[in-house]
Amino acid sequence: MSRIVFICLAAILTDALTWAQVNVEPNTALLNEGDRTELLCRYGRSINYCRIEIPGEQKVLNLSPEWSKTPGFTYFGAGLTAGQCGVSIERVKASNNGQVKCSLGVEGEELSGTIDLVVALRPQQPIIELLSRPNREGYFNEGTEFRARCSVRDGRPPANISWYIDNMPANKRTTPLEVMSSTNDNVELSTSVQEIQWHLSPEDSNRKLVCRSHHQTDRESVPPQEAAYIINVRYAPVHQPDAAVYGLYLEHTAIVNITIRASPQPKIEWTIDGAIVGQGRTDGRYSAYEPQYLGNDEYNVTLAIAGLTLEDTTKIYNLRASNELGLTDYQVRISSSSKPPSSSLDVAAIVGIVVAVAVLVLVVLLIVFARATGRWCFGGKSIKTPTNETQIDKQLELGAQQNHGQNVALLETPNGITLLGASKLREVNGNGNGQQDRFSVERRHHDEDDSFEYGTDRESSVYNPITRPLKSILMSQAAGRNSRNSATDKEDGNENADLLQKGNQLGIPESRFSRWLPKDQRELIEKQAMLLSGRGKSTAPATPPKPQRPPMGTNTTATTPTTPTTPKLPQETEI
Repeated sequence: MSRIVFICLAAILTDALTWAQVNVEPNTALLNEGDRTELLCRYGRSINYCRIEIPGEQKVLNLSPEWSKTPGFTYFGAGLTAGQCGVSIERVKASNNGQVKCSLGVEGEELSGTIDLVVALRPQQPIIELLSRPNREGYFNEGTEFRARCSVRDGRPPANISWYIDNMPANKRTTPLEVMSSTNDNVELSTSVQEIQWHLSPEDSNRKLVCRSHHQTDRESVPPQEAAYIINVRYAPVHQPDAAVYGLYLEHTAIVNITIRASPQPKIEWTIDGAIVGQGRTDGRYSAYEPQYLGNDEYNVTLAIAGLTLEDTTKIYNLRASNELGLTDYQVRISSSSKPPSSSLDVAAIVGIVVAVAVLVLVVLLIVFARATGRWCFGGKSIKTPTNETQIDKQLELGAQQNHGQNVALLETPNGITLLGASKLREVNGNGNGQQDRFSVERRHHDEDDSFEYGTDRESSVYNPITRPLKSILMSQAAGRNSRNSATDKEDGNENADLLQKGNQLGIPESRFSRWLPKDQRELIEKQAMLLSGRGKSTAPATPPKPQRPPMGTNTTATTPTTPTTPKLPQETEI
């Protein structure tokens, strides 16, 4: 219950305050002299009358929608019954600056409201005051701390200040804006003050310092007001990088020009191969002219060389410029070239290089793609990389063609294949001359393809039925590994074991591979193995009878038959 009563009381109090309060629009009106404006006071209920007091006016305005008795001032609003009391001012005067008071009659009492009417008054012209004093000639020396103050007086409202150097923001250190108020003929006015300071350099010479004011009264037709001061700085000749003069003609008078900055005017002297030529003087072929003022503290310095030679273009010309604040040395080089050498590539060269690199990369990618996919110029072709296997195949084929089934023996070793040529066969048969004639040995790596060790077609991998394994036949005959029930094998067992212990003089050590050989080569190797092992005694052709020893004194010559001996096969060569 108490809560409901509290809510009701709050609503009644709020309504009463709303009725008793006068709302104004706007709270503050900032206008220029001569502007038109409307001011309005509102109340929540109907009002009986509307009175408005305006500063600078002699009488109080009693306004109503039904009449208008004061020229330049009329009623503004929705009517008295709507609780609105306003005034429309046709032209605002400077004297109207102040508070506008509106009075509203409500049920036997009077309510009032106020509006701040500010009529802007354009301030005076800004003034720049120097806090740092120049010399008698109005110059500051280089490095001097420059200080200046800008004042904008009698403005309403206060003016803002900004600094510029040659129409560009100064970007120097400034103090906060200070506003001071004053009263003149009962009119309140404001003055704005700000300072600026920095150390001067040669670049500040002959530059214009501007103090610009910004105010409410500024319009497009009335630009901001400003004050300016030209800064003059005295400094020694300014140092600059070595100069180069191009486009001079040999055997003609060469004019060498260089521009320097200095304040005041500098004195000039040239040093050429130890000889000093002062300004306005001539020494041999060299003439030095007086500096010519170009403006903005710039001077043109000229040296004339009569009959320019190629040797003159290799010299260094030293220039010394001095004034009362210091001196500076310069170095000048001359050349007969039409223009200086370019230190960098131009845009066209860069674009050309980029395009060339892009084309090269594209060509390489196309070649790689064509080779990988077998297209274009790589179509229908296979690329084979030569290996030890192919080299061995070539040697085997070459030996087979030259000595087809007659004088070629194929010996297997753990490190490769050994081919015995015709001369070696002659040595075996006892007809050789002792030369160690053998084919080269090719080493086979363990990770290589072993397909060549079988009697197959290398390309189609088809088994050749006319071949037999070398290991199963040759090794059995040479080393006696295959089981045979013949008596000859038992008798020659010790001999075979001795042959194996001697390292297999035939050159066919035991291998982990089974080789397939053509039939003619296999038969040849079998015969050689039988000869070496002594098994061919029964099948060998009959030996002719030994001739009788001739008697002493007989001149007949007889040929002694060659006794078959075990040939000395060459040892396996490892590569």
